[in-house]
Amino acid sequence: MTRITLLGKPGCHLCDDARAVVERVAGELGVGWEERDITRSPDDLARYWEMIPVVLVDGVQQGYWRIDEARLRAALA
Repeated sequence: MTRITLLGKPGCHLCDDARAVVERVAGELGVGWEERDITRSPDDLARYWEMIPVVLVDGVQQGYWRIDEARLRAALA
């Protein structure tokens, strides 16, 4: 079951940093995650363009720009 969604776009260095945090936390906690490219959805592009990367947990936004590992862990607890 996917609990974490990482929203980003290709070539985004902050997205690369966020991906590393999400991969580590999801792997340690055994939580499913997915990555979504906002450039493939006009709605995502309009909503998140200035905020990426964005992390959602169960559809609820938990952070953007710089992803805080402790906050992500707390959201999954």
